[in-house]
Amino acid sequence: MARSIISADQLPLLYPSYPFEMDKIREVTDRYPMLISPYYLRLIRQPGDPFWKQAVPDAEELMDRDGMIDPLAEEAFSPVPNITHRYPDRVLFTVSNRCAMYCRFCTRKRKTGKMFPVNDKTIEGGLAYIRNHSHIRDVLVSGGDPLLLEDDELAEILDGLRSIPHVEIIRIGSRVPCTLPHRITANLAAVLRRFHPVYINTHFNHPDEITNEAAHACSILSDAGIPLGCQTVLMKGVNDSPGVMKKLMQKLLTIRVRPYYIHHMDITCGTAHFRTSIKAGLRIIEALRGHTSGMCVPHYVLDLPGGGGKVPITPEHVIGLNEKELLLKNYQGETYRFKVSQEDENNFSQYGLQQRELR
Repeated sequence: MARSIISADQLPLLYPSYPFEMDKIREVTDRYPMLISPYYLRLIRQPGDPFWKQAVPDAEELMDRDGMIDPLAEEAFSPVPNITHRYPDRVLFTVSNRCAMYCRFCTRKRKTGKMFPVNDKTIEGGLAYIRNHSHIRDVLVSGGDPLLLEDDELAEILDGLRSIPHVEIIRIGSRVPCTLPHRITANLAAVLRRFHPVYINTHFNHPDEITNEAAHACSILSDAGIPLGCQTVLMKGVNDSPGVMKKLMQKLLTIRVRPYYIHHMDITCGTAHFRTSIKAGLRIIEALRGHTSGMCVPHYVLDLPGGGGKVPITPEHVIGLNEKELLLKNYQGETYRFKVSQEDENNFSQYGLQQRELR
């Protein structure tokens, strides 16, 4: 981490032939700081590749006129500092303000590199809030990146959560297995396994991010009995190809990481150049279903602006009703009939399914 790239003036030294517009790049990093770990820097093969796009500041970050500072209204749903309580039975608990890389697409660009307060007072305040709300059964430990805490610091927080009787599930959100896999050690895994059930949702966006080092990091966690899921962000020029996304999902399973979400890009200030159409995401899901195993098919979701929460976006496989049959389209685009009960037929209209001739 001490050897991370943090200054715009370091970029021309690393890529002397690339025509950086240094005045604009400095303006970008003044607004949205840069940090690239030496490990992730080695993944960049050439300017403009998927790793470059995720890590290196781009002047287009200043051109976004439609983005929102806090698109998911995390602050509006924050009853105490560093707690976001949007859903009835679960909260997001921010316990770290450090990341191994400042991802250019981050939904929390308003906080990235700003060292927002995370300290003993905010940690205790978060634990107290959870302790005083008995309907909270699931806590997502987030940041920053929680796995950049020292092992004993993380253990103290997890111990505090486990001491609360109504907390059943602890989840940890971390991109460290992808951006700084050497942080995942046997000692860290031993700490985490003391607090089961613990789940980790990590974050890979491209199949070539699954290196030997990343695979080893994930195996340490899996061998400690920690189920791993992946939340991928759909990004133009990074993974908005059905072939790339299919390869990513398949490679994730080989390292015991279950594809969980493909996120449509949040409407965050400074990220417009990454946004794809929703049609592009639906095309990817259609290219996965039936063409690879169901375990490889994540949920394609959109996190509603203003704090509305996640909603799934799915391709249209139900075509309609023909008399007493449901009409469905399979992964090859062929239409099939499926007989339904009278009760089903009477209720389908509430889902927008209409009588339609079978052609």
